[in-house]
Amino acid sequence: MDKYVIINADDFGMCHSANLAVFDLFEKGGITSATIMTPCCWAKEAGVWAAKHPEYAVGVHLTFTSEWGNYRWSPIAQGDTSSLRDKEGFMYYESDEFEANADLEQIEKEIRAQVERFRSFGVEPSHLDNHMGSLYGIESGRFEVLNLTLDMAGEYGLPFRFPGTFVPEMFENDTLDVKIDQQLIAMVFDKVLQYAKAKGVAMPDYLIPGEWNGPQNDSYENFKEYIYELYRSFPNGITETYIHPAFESEELKGISGAWHRRVWEHKLFSDPQTMQHIKACGIELINYRDLAKMKA
Repeated sequence: MDKYVIINADDFGMCHSANLAVFDLFEKGGITSATIMTPCCWAKEAGVWAAKHPEYAVGVHLTFTSEWGNYRWSPIAQGDTSSLRDKEGFMYYESDEFEANADLEQIEKEIRAQVERFRSFGVEPSHLDNHMGSLYGIESGRFEVLNLTLDMAGEYGLPFRFPGTFVPEMFENDTLDVKIDQQLIAMVFDKVLQYAKAKGVAMPDYLIPGEWNGPQNDSYENFKEYIYELYRSFPNGITETYIHPAFESEELKGISGAWHRRVWEHKLFSDPQTMQHIKACGIELINYRDLAKMKA
């Protein structure tokens, strides 16, 4: 089996600096798909651009958490969204708070609102994924949230980011941050996959993002070496990995204290040497539209 990789740019629409970086990487071939955070204030710019560039695979980054200290966002659905809001009226900072408080009917209403806002930009989404994993149920084992999300993906006829194979390394990945017991995952995993298949929801075989807990956070060169080795290790099949690229700016620095990570990701994936390395690893880059056809 050949190696196929989707490189998704998360947080499209989160801020202007992120949008500019995603535009640039699409044009340079450094990413193959991206997903827009429709509750964020720069989502419209991202969506209008996507409508003008239908050749690129752009989906919805379903958003139910708002993690930054001074830059926050709120649910966009009309009516009661109280279970999706913290005491300040914004979305919860963390996924565990969301899982502990969110009402299923309000989750469904908000998913629909985010997809419909995306469509209002004049473009149809290529796929769905999820900001900070809040819809996976992996904080507390609340898998009815995941089932609801798969229902919605099936209704819209869209692929969804969830791994078709759960490998032990995923429990050690600090970006994925899986908190529930491996045995519980094993008990429910086959049922989740069967449910997704019954709903006609295509998913990648693996989900392997890069992580920052190590020397890769110390310098750009360390980060480059780490990513190159990560891509060498990707298994046969379809792997999705994701990045959060942005241009260096005062806007970005005002949002995140770890802004350099996003700048490094843009720099690395806009480098032609990186694309040469990926090709040398025997990897064929695909997007989520390709995945949907391959899994049909």
